[in-house]
Amino acid sequence: MAAKQTVRHLRNVKGMRLFVRVDFNVPMDGTTITEDTRIRAALPTLTFLRQAGAELVLASHLGRPKKGPTPALSLAPVAKRLSELMKCEVGLAKDCIGEDVRERARAMNPGSVLLLENVRFHPEEEGNDPAFAKSLIEDSGATAFVNDAFGTAHRAHASTAGVAPFVKHRVAGLLMDKEIHYLGMALASPPQPYIAIIGGAKVSDKITVIENLLPKVDTLLIGGGMAYTFFKALRYNTGKSLVEEDKVALAGKLLDAGKGKILLPFDHVVASAFKADAETKTLSVNETPEGWMGLDIGPETVSAFRHEIEKAALVLWNGPMGVFEMKPFAAGTFAVAKALADSKATTIVGGGDSVAAIAESGLMDQITHVSTGGGASLEFLGGDKLPGVECLDDEAGAPVGG
Repeated sequence: MAAKQTVRHLRNVKGMRLFVRVDFNVPMDGTTITEDTRIRAALPTLTFLRQAGAELVLASHLGRPKKGPTPALSLAPVAKRLSELMKCEVGLAKDCIGEDVRERARAMNPGSVLLLENVRFHPEEEGNDPAFAKSLIEDSGATAFVNDAFGTAHRAHASTAGVAPFVKHRVAGLLMDKEIHYLGMALASPPQPYIAIIGGAKVSDKITVIENLLPKVDTLLIGGGMAYTFFKALRYNTGKSLVEEDKVALAGKLLDAGKGKILLPFDHVVASAFKADAETKTLSVNETPEGWMGLDIGPETVSAFRHEIEKAALVLWNGPMGVFEMKPFAAGTFAVAKALADSKATTIVGGGDSVAAIAESGLMDQITHVSTGGGASLEFLGGDKLPGVECLDDEAGAPVGG
């Protein structure tokens, strides 16, 4: 993929109106934001542009409104929190298009910040309707598009890609640029030795990622529920463990293709039932009792995985090693998180559950890059083109603006 222009390529932005797509889809409890990482992740871009004197019109979605405007999914709490974090007034438009947006935009000055209301209140957003996309730009009066919402870059929506033809310049924000840099490194020019750790429940969620990474990595460590489909391909007894029967043959082919590269767990923690207070045992992976299920990797596997991580120059981790939401089955996931934090390698963590584990373990600051995009990072690592990235201007054309 060609390198993209970023906000650093813009020139003479004082007084320039920018349409900035951010990802403020934060978890909420009523009107209270329970976790504001995604808002904080946008601050470097917003601060950089505001200090340069740009006028910022911000667009985001929140949740999945199905029947138009939904008060519970208003971005009002986000505007309040962003105002606190940026230490400036952040206006909130009544809608994302229309007369109120036009009036507020006309009143903007260098450094002003205006947040549009939830773009998904309009079904035309997810439908990538050209007329709606054009209104987003014309009503805001923007002349450039900044996409800093990597988490939605895999969606060809009006505010993530559809607006691109209606502006003069299309650039990546600092967060988007960082995502492209590190995830691109994992695909295009990875330092060696390169270790990928893939976990999670299902092989089907990670097929393209595994297939795309196998030729590039030195070792691929597999854990989580998806390991049991591989064990079934090896004719191990898997008990009541999660197995995707229709993917067993594919798992066998992947094992053949990755011979010498794929490292599966040696031991696991099995439980008599899928609940925190179930009876548990730590056994070899080919010794799953009938009626029992594997819910975490065991200590021998943790040791082997840690040894591989210690040798690496680059480590990519996507997906937990077990049902870490239940304390008896969390040790494997948190041990991998600690091994990454202790590593001297460049470390990249993607996927909602892996990121949650890193955050819960308090190790976020010890990871080189924590991706903000769950589905987007998976599609990127699987080799797919992301509409929200493809629509941006190639770096070869810089500088721009003014």
